[in-house]
Amino acid sequence: MQGRIIKGIGGFYTVLLEGGDTITCKARGRFRNEGVTPMVGDLVEISLHETGFAAMDDILPRKNALLRPPVSNIDLLVIVLSASIPKPDFLLADKLLIQAQTLHIEPLLVLNKMDTAKPEIAEEFSRDYAAFHTLLASSANGYGIDALKEALTNRVSCFAGQSAVGKSSLLNALFPELSLETGGLAKKTDRGKHTTRQAELWPYLGGAVLDTPGFSLFEMSELDQDAMNASYPEFTGVTSECRFAGCRHIAEPDCAVKALLKNGKLSQGRYARYCEIQTEIDEKRKHRYD
Repeated sequence: MQGRIIKGIGGFYTVLLEGGDTITCKARGRFRNEGVTPMVGDLVEISLHETGFAAMDDILPRKNALLRPPVSNIDLLVIVLSASIPKPDFLLADKLLIQAQTLHIEPLLVLNKMDTAKPEIAEEFSRDYAAFHTLLASSANGYGIDALKEALTNRVSCFAGQSAVGKSSLLNALFPELSLETGGLAKKTDRGKHTTRQAELWPYLGGAVLDTPGFSLFEMSELDQDAMNASYPEFTGVTSECRFAGCRHIAEPDCAVKALLKNGKLSQGRYARYCEIQTEIDEKRKHRYD
């Protein structure tokens, strides 16, 4: 049988089968011998024995894997920002968009708290992320929740964003049984305080959602210029027009990306943060062997 690992505790793994049932199994010893650790999100093959014991026989190839939280085969990264308080961290959002691109994860940007939205924030969000799939939402009054449910259908999703933007509130709207404490640790019905740092997936509308509010801290790793270009859909089709191959779009003359900026086809905010991210990557490269 085939299924997806949705939880792992103490060497035992809960696997969601294709028909919707779950089964607990133990990984075969060869995984330990081969240095392979099953991850939540893994698609696996399992077998049942006459004694009722279930064994994990094989792990199918992963299309991606996150280390924090440790989960694999993510289809959708839901990046949540606030339309009011706290002030949205657009730099973090841009870094997460780069991570999504490098891991081949589709991003969805959600501007939450639209019930208390500051117009200038909503305008900046719409302007800076016009090239991406975006949603406006309010977990307080339910605005946009149906559209969010549709986006999550048949996908394995992970929520990410800075603290207090309403990730827990959005998850509560999707999973009332989670009873996540907004602004604090998770608390699940009948289980008291939810203090585990292990990843867990909750089946949802043919897919699954990571049950924790994801992660908010992200440090840029080294990326080559082609990977950076691919992470900015605004650059599509124009980087080949730069005078210099490998143009970094900062100080080089006759840069097609800077022409986009001049013509108003690339927002000042997105470009300024792009330059900041490039500087951060340069610093990491400079101190690689420190």
